Amino acid sequence: GCITNVEKVKGSEYFPNALYKSLTRVDVKESVRGQTIFIIQTIPRDVNTAIMELLVMAYALKTSCAKNIIGVIPYFPYSKQCKMRKRGSIVCKLLASMLAKAGLTHIITMDLHQKEIQGFFSFPVDNLRASPFLLQYIQEEVPDYRNAIIVAKSPSAAKRAQSYAERLRLGLAVMHGEAQCSESDMADGRHSPPCVRNTSGHPGLELPLMMAKEKPPITVVGDVGGRIAIIVDDIIDDVEDFVAAAEILKERGAYKIYIMATHGLLSADAPRLIEESAIDEVVVTNTVPHEVQKLQCPKIKTVDVSMILAEAIRRIHNGESMAYLFRNITVDD
Repeated sequence: GCITNVEKVKGSEYFPNALYKSLTRVDVKESVRGQTIFIIQTIPRDVNTAIMELLVMAYALKTSCAKNIIGVIPYFPYSKQCKMRKRGSIVCKLLASMLAKAGLTHIITMDLHQKEIQGFFSFPVDNLRASPFLLQYIQEEVPDYRNAIIVAKSPSAAKRAQSYAERLRLGLAVMHGEAQCSESDMADGRHSPPCVRNTSGHPGLELPLMMAKEKPPITVVGDVGGRIAIIVDDIIDDVEDFVAAAEILKERGAYKIYIMATHGLLSADAPRLIEESAIDEVVVTNTVPHEVQKLQCPKIKTVDVSMILAEAIRRIHNGESMAYLFRNITVDD
């Protein structure tokens, strides 16, 4: 390894007329020629600054002739922007290209939002799983977990929930309806200005009209009455959907509600909303710092996953197989 010094330098020191408040400068304090370097970069609230620091640090090591530069990024930012949506862009692909250009040769991360994101990279990606730690928490910390039922708060999360249910030998319930926020329903302005039918056009160019979506009333497929409901997901950021799901499950007879997620972003008013909701406990891992949120809401609990990240670093450093870290891991985890 090596020692690096990351500094925030005021833009005026180098560019008197700069509009930027600060720049990032990295100094490598010792020789890294021919060495394998691990950069551990957690993603704090200031996501873009963290990304820029990672890029500058990787490029500094690359120009210092490091042999391998391996990024340890427990939560990969912009992972939700991995699909083309209307006039948007696939920012996750852009970030993957930037990391490769900066000099990274390998990435260790955990629970990518979509596993297909690994295809965006031109170098190896080890996508570790937090499910063994969360399953262990359920077995050890949830009283009478045999009376629990695993809940998917939307049909898209059903595969992950099914994997948890099969490992714990529990039942499965799926929520469907208006509480599910579909990103494809957002207005994108394609009818402004209003389209005018061109009667002079070729009749063969007329396309069939697409029927508008209508969300059904919210339903729960599965019996949660008198059970402990455990909602599982990979990211918990804006908690409105989880709060709404918890209220519906309470109405259906669930007497305790747990939320299990790998990445606890918990942005905005999430701690207050969780504290005031019917949710009994939110369990997340420490891939993202959330100490402030825990102080604001005692319902938030943390599961430590540093052990698996440390073992991954050790195995890569010693040239050992990573298969042991993926034992009994299914495609749906």
